[in-house]
Amino acid sequence: MIKIVSFKICPFVQRVTAMLEAKGVPYSIDYIELSSKPQWFLDISPTGQVPVLVTEGGVALFESDAIVEYIDEVTAPLEPGLTPEQRASNRAWSYQGSKQYLVQCSTMQSADKTVLDERLAKLQPAFEKAEKQLAEGPYFNGSVLGNVDIAWLPLLHRAALVEAHNGFDLLAGYPKVKAWQQALLATGIAAKSVPVDFEERFSAFYLAERTWLGRGANLNEAPGNAAVQKTSGCCG
Repeated sequence: MIKIVSFKICPFVQRVTAMLEAKGVPYSIDYIELSSKPQWFLDISPTGQVPVLVTEGGVALFESDAIVEYIDEVTAPLEPGLTPEQRASNRAWSYQGSKQYLVQCSTMQSADKTVLDERLAKLQPAFEKAEKQLAEGPYFNGSVLGNVDIAWLPLLHRAALVEAHNGFDLLAGYPKVKAWQQALLATGIAAKSVPVDFEERFSAFYLAERTWLGRGANLNEAPGNAAVQKTSGCCG
């Protein structure tokens, strides 16, 4: 059986486990603490980062992009019959999502509104691009769940947790992305791809008193129009 080595709130790991869940591939998982990495993990991870996937043959693979490609090569595709061009486009759009993981992590850790606005300005262009690309849905490429959906799921899942905590919507102003988020959450994959105490650990880290979002935020200030309203009224 495939084994995943994971840190409980890492979005890169969730992308891998979400892919396995979507494909119905059985796997086991070992959780480590990044503040105290065990030697056995350092022995198999050249970068000292999660995720690591250990194949049934005992080979340790690292880097989430490579791991996801491996899973795709040894299992049935989520979207069968794609052309090489379509597969390349999916990889590109998947990368547009995964490269925002750390940007979102940084944004959620902002200590005050000024810092959050600065960091949110770096995150929002990705959602703007997705908003323009999305069509009828419910998924990125239409009616079939695919690799791009899995790559963006950690971002959309975390945005939902923030909104549930204090009403602050990181996706405000992007109705197609919002509908996409809801469709992906409705599959149940997000919940299955994280440990049972994920929300507790996520909240303790990103929604604690030290962060502006954790202190409850100002619900009158929505992303993208905070300045107007002011004047008018993670994983290594």
